[in-house]
Amino acid sequence: MSRNKESKAARAAEAQNPFGVLAGLGNLPAGPAAPQDGAPLHPAQSTQRGLPNTHRGRVDIVRQTAHRGGKAVTVAKNFIGIGLPEKHDLAKKMQKACGVGGTVKDGCIEIQGDKREEMKRILTEAGFKPVFAGG
Repeated sequence: MSRNKESKAARAAEAQNPFGVLAGLGNLPAGPAAPQDGAPLHPAQSTQRGLPNTHRGRVDIVRQTAHRGGKAVTVAKNFIGIGLPEKHDLAKKMQKACGVGGTVKDGCIEIQGDKREEMKRILTEAGFKPVFAGG
């Protein structure tokens, strides 16, 4: 029974400080050095050489009027490898550049009005290959 009590005490000590075992190991290498200018260690959306990623995939730009009372809406869809926060940022840029409203629905960016050329310019600047689809 004494071994059982000792193992419970050892597990309780490890649970309080999971890195306590590492303190006894003195030959561990130092971690990565923090950059001096405050920049992140891994820049977001860049290639291995540190250049901006200009090949982020094809994005379809479509003008729709269905189920909107005849009003046109420009939709950018088929994004690959892009998260919802980045879609919201792109939508905000598009809304500001076009001077209209818009939203992100079902993974697509919807901008009010026929703003295909403006959307193409912004998506090209972001590294995507925009394609007009649907006639």
